[in-house]
Amino acid sequence: MTTPVVSIAYHSGFGHTAVLAEAVRSGAADAGAEVHLIEVDEITEEQWAILDGSDAVVFGSPTYMGTASGAFHVFAEATSKRWAAQAWQDKLAAGFTNSASKSGDKLHTLQFFQILAAQLGMHWINLGLLPGWNSSTGSEHDLNRLGVFAGAAAQTNADEGPEAVHKADIATAEHLGRRVAQTARVFLRGRTAA
Repeated sequence: MTTPVVSIAYHSGFGHTAVLAEAVRSGAADAGAEVHLIEVDEITEEQWAILDGSDAVVFGSPTYMGTASGAFHVFAEATSKRWAAQAWQDKLAAGFTNSASKSGDKLHTLQFFQILAAQLGMHWINLGLLPGWNSSTGSEHDLNRLGVFAGAAAQTNADEGPEAVHKADIATAEHLGRRVAQTARVFLRGRTAA
């Protein structure tokens, strides 16, 4: 059986998004994937090659001013070489983000990731969870407590550090990592069978 390769291409301004990246890594590794963490503001040619060889790429960034960080946008523009060569065609993609506000327009960041993935010819993997914390029996400790479907969304207070990333958001990011790895395994089996 082929081991799926999952890479997490992310930027973290103050460490909160790095906590989520590690959670995605943990979930994907638990599901049997080979996983690489790649900080896009320090990306090397060797890391570009890792991304090129990956079965799935998970995009991550804080949400700043309603979109991904400037550093992530620089990375996204640099993928244009891959776009021109269709180098990432039919890879899998997913995403995660964090902001200080409960909404913070995080959905826009995830949609930015989805459009980037679509332009690169990739297949988007959504979170695959029902919303949590939306009934009288729910709580802030539910998976997907912010009720986002497109990817993993987290909220951390602006005046707190990475240690304050909510445990439910970490668990949601782990879930995303497992889902990406499991889906990549299915895709690999399908390609082998075809």
